[in-house]
Amino acid sequence: MKTIKVLGTGCANCKNTLQLIDQVAQAKGIEIQLEKIEDLQQIMSYGVMSTPGVVIDGKVVHAGGVPARAKIESWF
Repeated sequence: MKTIKVLGTGCANCKNTLQLIDQVAQAKGIEIQLEKIEDLQQIMSYGVMSTPGVVIDGKVVHAGGVPARAKIESWF
């Protein structure tokens, strides 16, 4: 199971990213552990300067703006 963290302070793009990742995982039948990180210190610890950021299994795979559905699908 992949652990996915969405880094962001709660803006619309962050919420959309969270929902889109969840939708893609469900559509593909993949079980994930999805977490929302809103603490600024934690976000900065990943080196992410623009949100939303996406971290999969400890590795930053995206930062800034809502990722395209195709990009999210490639993560799975």
